[in-house]
Amino acid sequence: MSRITLDSRSALAAVAVATALSLSACGGSGSSEPGNGDAAADGQWPLTITDDAGHEVTIDEAPESVVSTSVTLTGSLLAVDAPVTASGATMPNSPVADDQGFFTQWSDVAKEKDVKALYQGDPDVEAVLAEEPDLIVVSKTGQDSANAIYDQLSDIAPTVVIDYGDKDWQEVTTKLGEITGHEDEAKKVNDEFGSRAEEVKSAIDAPKQPVTGMIFNEKAKGGGSGASANIWTPESAQGKLLQEVGFELAEVPEGTAGQGEMGKRADIVEVTGENLSKAVTGESVFLFNANEKTAASYAKDSLVESTPAVKNDAVYPMGLDSFRLDYYSATNVLDRIEDEFGK
Repeated sequence: MSRITLDSRSALAAVAVATALSLSACGGSGSSEPGNGDAAADGQWPLTITDDAGHEVTIDEAPESVVSTSVTLTGSLLAVDAPVTASGATMPNSPVADDQGFFTQWSDVAKEKDVKALYQGDPDVEAVLAEEPDLIVVSKTGQDSANAIYDQLSDIAPTVVIDYGDKDWQEVTTKLGEITGHEDEAKKVNDEFGSRAEEVKSAIDAPKQPVTGMIFNEKAKGGGSGASANIWTPESAQGKLLQEVGFELAEVPEGTAGQGEMGKRADIVEVTGENLSKAVTGESVFLFNANEKTAASYAKDSLVESTPAVKNDAVYPMGLDSFRLDYYSATNVLDRIEDEFGK
């Protein structure tokens, strides 16, 4: 009876308690189609999913207190208006983060919603426990992953692992909307972004094609053989964004990719040293996680000075907030593209 009482209280108004009891007893999910409105209102709870790490997770009722152990995923939770109350953070007061360690593209929203920064860097189980969450969100990969302590976290509350490395931010947004009962908000966010991308596509004169999107890692004291790049593939969120505004992605020639610390990934091609001059074939280059200073350093690097984009004077920084894409940072990238290429 305790399960039924929780479900009915959170899912339906008092006048519909009898209906909720009937649905719960039968294991039904109501007559609504998936993704059509608030899951709680549609009788979709308890919700059982298989997460990106293969765990079968049951969420008994619509979450009211969500803890995100991944600062990358927190932005998408905020975008769908999920009840995120606390989050892991990155290094505070850095070029990409505020004084709490929250990314600048959504830090104002986090402050408005009183989201608490639990820790910077390594996850802290005790800090998560103290928040008494009813849902914990964990990233599978990346520096902000707490997947290694999944068992400890799942003892606290239902814990869902999301892999943002093999899907774009819109897919991540959809998944987070599903597990928090904010599917309508997730759809609205994605639809708004799609409309904005079409608007930008129509409003610009595209640069020379094809284009290479990348993160450039210069040597500590400028260029030289220590420089490297992570080139975004068509499978990456950044690559998909460039394609959404009508850009054609340049191919990375075979034999130029290296094997870095991150292993083989679908979203990036790692290129180091002398291979940069062969790998960067785009007539234009879009530098993510970069500002004007980064672009200037790139254009002066001896390893790429002979590439088409440098010769074309077609190297464009997409902002320091463009490394981890969510609704907020992706919208900022669209704004920069429109500002640069607007008719």
